[in-house]
Amino acid sequence: MARQVIQLPIEPGLICLKGLSPNRLRFEVEYGLERGTTANSFLFQEVPLLVHPPGASFAEPFLAELAKLVPAEAPLKVVVGHVNPNRVALLHQLAARWPNQLLVSSNTGAKLLEELWNLQKPVAPGSETTPEPIPALPRIDVVKQEASRNLVDGHVLRLIPTPTPRWPGALMAFEETSGLLMSGKFFAAHLCSESFAEANRSSSEEDRRYFYDCLMAPMARQVESVVERLEALDIRTIAPGHGPAISESWRSLLNDYHRWGATQERARLSVALLFASAYGNTAAIADALAQGVARTGVRVESINCEFTPPEQLLAAIRSCDAILIGSPTLGGHAPTPIVSALGTVLAEGDRSKPVGVFGSFGWSGEALDLLESKLRDGGFHFAFEPIKVKFSPDAASLKAIEETGTALGRQLQSEQRKAQRRTASGGLSESRSNPAVQALGRVVGSLCVLTTSKGEGGNRLSSAMVASWVSQASFSPPGFTVAVAKDRAVEALLHVGDRFALNVLAAGRENGPMKQFLQPFAPGADRFAGLELEHSPSGQPLLPEALAWLEATVQQRMECGDHWLLYAQVSQGGVLDASATTAVHQRRSGANY
Repeated sequence: MARQVIQLPIEPGLICLKGLSPNRLRFEVEYGLERGTTANSFLFQEVPLLVHPPGASFAEPFLAELAKLVPAEAPLKVVVGHVNPNRVALLHQLAARWPNQLLVSSNTGAKLLEELWNLQKPVAPGSETTPEPIPALPRIDVVKQEASRNLVDGHVLRLIPTPTPRWPGALMAFEETSGLLMSGKFFAAHLCSESFAEANRSSSEEDRRYFYDCLMAPMARQVESVVERLEALDIRTIAPGHGPAISESWRSLLNDYHRWGATQERARLSVALLFASAYGNTAAIADALAQGVARTGVRVESINCEFTPPEQLLAAIRSCDAILIGSPTLGGHAPTPIVSALGTVLAEGDRSKPVGVFGSFGWSGEALDLLESKLRDGGFHFAFEPIKVKFSPDAASLKAIEETGTALGRQLQSEQRKAQRRTASGGLSESRSNPAVQALGRVVGSLCVLTTSKGEGGNRLSSAMVASWVSQASFSPPGFTVAVAKDRAVEALLHVGDRFALNVLAAGRENGPMKQFLQPFAPGADRFAGLELEHSPSGQPLLPEALAWLEATVQQRMECGDHWLLYAQVSQGGVLDASATTAVHQRRSGANY
């Protein structure tokens, strides 16, 4: 199904224009569940006033639908809750078709609009492509602090600036008479659904948690401040920019945001993620790195160098355990805020802590070369080789970048454990010597290799891991549970609806597969390199030397401390060697595998 825009009346005079994309819209980490997305805009028809227009990806169907509702000569007001190049490209077309237009944005949003309005993507040398003419920037009603606007149809719109490092120009709109909070990126989920509101809390819970982990967790402190402000509003429905609205359980969702953020704040280790992004590609790399680091329980503090006060930047550099700095290349140079941040790192950064450089570029990458050379010459050691992506990262490169972040998080935790052992009084750790932990180790499980593959063609992703925490969980339907550590690379491919195979290993023949899948893999490495595989009916990798195999689909996920417990329903399977017995894992302690 192609992208389309539908009209959903909310109440008299208020319409939701819902853009539907059943397929993954972009190759950015927050779209990784591949459940499509929606772009939700809201039209107060009598004014007329449009809240949160979509990006250019929905331009054609959106403009066609809007033209049915708003005459071209109408004085259209547009509340711009999120400013980026993709959104500005749509605003160009709005300004061309509705020239009598007024934009409404936050103070920072107005500055971004002025910076981005006449900015065009670089054209390849020798290209015959002619850029489209850009209309004049409309007048802007700047919302410097929270304010209310009385609309002609009796509605009262409260405009609430909600800046964060990822979205410094964010602006929420709260309609006071209906209690409708148009929350933009907050509380969003990339999930394609024609319904205005979710059927129940559980129907989109995982999708909203995934969106939070991808984009909100690295700025948990700022997000917490915004959520605390929203709790004072007389909300009845939250309508985010992506995914279904929340009407029955919005208080529960606010509580979830508090709880998820508290987990981030408890982390003892932290990584400062410094970046600037012109077209969103460097920000997408930053998101993937942050996602990978956060998997290990290390907190990420996201710092947008263009909009962060110097004292906040300095505090993050001094207090963190690693520094990652990312930049685009604009006109052969790094943006001025990145150059300034680099100077602060060189002056104040601890040389004993690792650094990393990342970014995207079009036809050259001088900014990344500058960052790398200055940091190396300054005596810093690198956690990984600089990540340099031409234009936009694809699904495979995002997965490798995510794994790079996970490797950094594990490295920091390993160094922390070594330091703790050096300062400890000696002997066995308390957890290993605890009788209850020793008894827990006597719970045995079958040795298996979990394998999975997802996607098509060049965007196909695969991964695997040794699994020993496996147990049958149901007879009808047949199902089992498997525990997966949060920092496993394969975990990102094991969400509700994803398929995988469980290869049950045979006693006496488990060493070969164990050696293959227990070895350390470089970020993005093929776990199946050199193996001769068979495949299940849905294309999941099978190991011919296994005793038996099961093909299953994830039905539920339960967060259990440092692991996810997955319940999967079996669809197919087979015994490959009826004479063999199952390999089991005997442990002396429940403190490790």
